[in-house]
Amino acid sequence: MPRKKAFVVLTVLFEKEKDGRWVATCKELGTSTYGNSIDDAQEKIEEAIGLHLNTLEEVGERERFFQENNITIFSSFPGDEIAMKVPARHEVFSQPFIKQIAMVN
Repeated sequence: MPRKKAFVVLTVLFEKEKDGRWVATCKELGTSTYGNSIDDAQEKIEEAIGLHLNTLEEVGERERFFQENNITIFSSFPGDEIAMKVPARHEVFSQPFIKQIAMVN
């Protein structure tokens, strides 16, 4: 069955710990990891998000999970539609993470 491209926008929070490590958490998925640098944490959270989304798809739970967690599926790249609230603390910041997903026609 053909698949079309779709996108989701997730919120990734980065927080610097006292020991210098960075913790990265996807707010909507509850997925979390850490790295010795912010780049390391970002790479690891992107991998974790991909694995989480793939697992939801494999077990047939993606639609239910997205609905329960208010995750919107965009049919085109949502570049200008993204608005984020920025935390007030300097050691914490967030950024949007746009992930392409496949949709069955």
